[in-house]
Amino acid sequence: MASFQRPQVATLYSRLAEPPRQLIALFGPRQTGKTTIVRQALRQIDLGSRYLAVDEPDSTEFRVPSAATEATFLAPQVRDAEWLVRHWEEARREAEQLGGFVLVFDEIQKVPQWSETIKGLWDADRARDWPLHVVILGSAPLLMQSGLSESLAGRFESIRVTHWSFDEMSAAFDFDLPHYFYFGGYPGAIPFVRDPDRWRNYILGALVDPNIERDLLAMTRVDKPALLKRLFELGAVYSGQILSYTKMLGQLQDAGNTTTLARYLDLLASAGLLAGVPKYAGRVHRVRSSSPKLNVLNTALMTAGSGYSFAEAQADRSFWGRIVESAVGAHLLNTTASDIRLHYWRDGTHEVDFVLQRGARIVAIEVKSGAKRMPLGGMDEFERCFSPCRSLLVGEGGIPLNEFLTVPAHYWFEEA
Repeated sequence: MASFQRPQVATLYSRLAEPPRQLIALFGPRQTGKTTIVRQALRQIDLGSRYLAVDEPDSTEFRVPSAATEATFLAPQVRDAEWLVRHWEEARREAEQLGGFVLVFDEIQKVPQWSETIKGLWDADRARDWPLHVVILGSAPLLMQSGLSESLAGRFESIRVTHWSFDEMSAAFDFDLPHYFYFGGYPGAIPFVRDPDRWRNYILGALVDPNIERDLLAMTRVDKPALLKRLFELGAVYSGQILSYTKMLGQLQDAGNTTTLARYLDLLASAGLLAGVPKYAGRVHRVRSSSPKLNVLNTALMTAGSGYSFAEAQADRSFWGRIVESAVGAHLLNTTASDIRLHYWRDGTHEVDFVLQRGARIVAIEVKSGAKRMPLGGMDEFERCFSPCRSLLVGEGGIPLNEFLTVPAHYWFEEA
């Protein structure tokens, strides 16, 4: 693992090797390696740098009291616009002296009015052509994207960091497909996979709870926080299945209305937890009103709260089939480019697991795990109705799962 590098390391290195033209923004879910990516790139670049974590104190000083003294605690420094400006100005001086410098702010979204402050500082830097690179990181993608698009439009380049793919987990940790399907793509959970209770507690307590409570509830207006958490739990149970908003309302207390549930699904997707895949219908208004197909963004989010051990999950063929389908869905969601949309399709008894759409072109995908019943004639009916540019069978009798999970979603359009 020590020598493994995600592709974003090379991308970041190449940007830092150029003169500073734009802010560089890395955003993505918790525990996907954003900080490691930055540190690996900084070790390779011949530039001075400073890394500042907004959510960590500047000093952890603690002195044990003696007979003549009392214990001394240094309170963490307030992270506000003034703090940000001070460190920026210090980095400017370093950049001037060294001929180049990199300033990194981790969890930048936790600084109030961060985007407006950075806008003024960055514009001043460009006016004077300071050789200062600025990299900002955040684990609340919705807030990051909001701040970037509203205040820093045209001033930043984003590097998206998603959940680890199968080929990454295989290369770094020698995962095979069954282990990837069950344990998912969280590298930080690797030390606990041989201890099921610790692994489960890590996923739910160290990842899911902070993701919801710190990244969503603390930074986004949520009128029904208990509903948001319950919706995630429900979605994890039903991942890989189509569930109407009406049925969701029936299973959730104080659920409000379908508009609230749709918004909360969007929030959970922005945090890299759970997505509601819409139905493909060819018409936007019908897509928006359709029942969503729930899909976790990382299968560990599905298995950790399932109550199944690794062996038990594989023994339950129906459950394992949904894990496999969810893994394919998560891979497509995590690798879709901004111009690609993911759907499912169903008409009566006919169903297609996933539909990729890029402009007027569509790709139909059916997943065969050997543990699920294939819909009768679903692909044939879809081809008759919509004439996809490509139809794919993934799994038994088709494209091997380990091959499909190594290529991004846009590959299927390029090869069509």
